Amino acid sequence: MSKKKAKLRYKNNAFDIIEEGDFVICAVSGKQIPLDKLLYWNVKLQEAYFSPLEVNLRFADLKKK
Repeated sequence: MSKKKAKLRYKNNAFDIIEEGDFVICAVSGKQIPLDKLLYWNVKLQEAYFSPLEVNLRFADLKKK
């Protein structure tokens, strides 16, 4: 069984599935995140994050700019 990347629209406290799939990709680490494990994302940037570590790295990077 092959896994398929999903396409999501991130909202506050929820997300809409635009294209069905099994996972999304972390915007920072590139790790696959199964949809049932997805807990962290940024609505404004429309990005998913694997864990709080990647969230902190992204915000630290944004502060530099």
